[in-house]
Amino acid sequence: MGRPTVLVVGDEPTPPSLESEYEVIRANSLSDAIDRLRTQSIGSLLLQHVEKCPTSLALEAGGFLDQIPEGIALLDLDNRIVWGNRHLENLSGQQSSIVGLKFFDAFPTNDILGPDYSPLSTAIGSGEPSSTIMRLGEKCYLSLNVTPLCKAGDDIPENLIVLVRDSSSEYIQRQKLEAIYMAGSELGDLQPDEVTDLSEEDRIDLLKSKILHYTKDILGYESVEIRLLERETGQLKLLLAVGFEQTAVERHLYASPEGNGVTGFVAATGRSYLCLDTQIDEKYIPGAAGARSSITVPLVLRNEILGTFNVESPRPGAFGDNDLQFLELFCREVAQALNTLELLVAEQATTVAENTTRILCEVADPVDEILNSAAWLGEKVQNEDPRVSEKLKEILDQAREIRKSILQVGDGIVECHTLAEKISFSSLKGKRILIVDGDKEIRRSGHELLGRFGCVIETAQDGAGALLMARTHKYDVVISDIRLGDLKGDEMFRRLREFDPKQQVILMAGFGYDANHTIVKARQLGLQSVIYKPFRREQLLKALELAIATRAQDDSKA
Repeated sequence: MGRPTVLVVGDEPTPPSLESEYEVIRANSLSDAIDRLRTQSIGSLLLQHVEKCPTSLALEAGGFLDQIPEGIALLDLDNRIVWGNRHLENLSGQQSSIVGLKFFDAFPTNDILGPDYSPLSTAIGSGEPSSTIMRLGEKCYLSLNVTPLCKAGDDIPENLIVLVRDSSSEYIQRQKLEAIYMAGSELGDLQPDEVTDLSEEDRIDLLKSKILHYTKDILGYESVEIRLLERETGQLKLLLAVGFEQTAVERHLYASPEGNGVTGFVAATGRSYLCLDTQIDEKYIPGAAGARSSITVPLVLRNEILGTFNVESPRPGAFGDNDLQFLELFCREVAQALNTLELLVAEQATTVAENTTRILCEVADPVDEILNSAAWLGEKVQNEDPRVSEKLKEILDQAREIRKSILQVGDGIVECHTLAEKISFSSLKGKRILIVDGDKEIRRSGHELLGRFGCVIETAQDGAGALLMARTHKYDVVISDIRLGDLKGDEMFRRLREFDPKQQVILMAGFGYDANHTIVKARQLGLQSVIYKPFRREQLLKALELAIATRAQDDSKA
């Protein structure tokens, strides 16, 4: 039986007693020693001058480095692996030994992401440590830290030590944060030309293209639902849904902590909700097909709840605190984007409304002149030539169609300034109103103001024209100045009531002394309302509302 072997690391002379007892194997460098330990049967290890022999060599000899949860590799200057621990082999995924392979060949389909794209060459050339990120497949990221090993006083390294750590979780989290930052920049970068002529469906498509890219492709959420809170009713209107059952999409939900699922609870309380298991969570109602867990986050802007953002997974416990944090950050950007989009659409609507009103006002006087003239001619020839009367009637109808077409272009856009006004004065929509005044600006103001509430406005410059219009066309309300060139206000009131005893009339007066007592006389005839020029909007609207309500009561009694 041969003598036991001993590996002596170092260049000092070997004691004679050692050589007589053991078969001495020499190793003058770290890489040589490790190579002999792996390829030869070594019984003992002797480290000479310990300060020159790294402690890791002793640890490797005892197998301790295989227990470290990070990959460690020793490379030669050709970038070949001289030695690697067990964890490194596991990270590489190779079925056979990786010793002897060039380092990057041990990791197929690798992709260097930086910051150093040649970390091994950098460490050899500079003599300084280098680091980078390497991607394996789609979602595996390894951190590489390369350290050159040099002899004392020598600038050229003999070997490289590479520390390999699985940093997938950290990298993906950082990637998500970067994605959220990018989302904020991109979602907020909405230009006015992007919302031109947007319908509600167009808005949803725009939001899908800008939001779903991040929620699905970057953040990894497959089932997404966004609902917006309708403040007047408390209903959560569906904005978009991907991966949700049709019954869930059609479900009516309200901002309420009870009876409206997790979504209603979040909208009512403003608190995020992490559902770990849908099968035991009492608040959860089915959404995505086969969902077992979910996160629901409120969309909040300046302490106002705009809606909810809900993501679901088929795995129980699929979401944790990190996912909740990321989604809350992302939802801040979504809320801001929704607000920006609404502001741009509102700005566009205001611009269109202003343009529609301007066009309407410019066309109003010529159209009213056509109506007045056609009505006058129609009365003159109505008993002489039926064909002429019919043509004049066509002219009247076509003139009114011109105004109607302009209003239809701005339908839904030419609205009152606030929702409260629209609700309060909804009874004005569609009402036919005749405004009689010699001042063009008063007639124009009537078109501009009352057109916003959906009124159909026609005008006349004097009493004769107004009476002619009233004989040939029915009006819900006539608003007339008390000082027309050919008629006083009380006379106008009396003549209009002769045509229609229920005709509602509002008289307009300038501030000053009514020398002819026109208003007093008209009140004695049944006049209800007088407004003063320049009239205030609220005053005019309330007078109209009263007149319309009175007419409705009179009609109900008939």
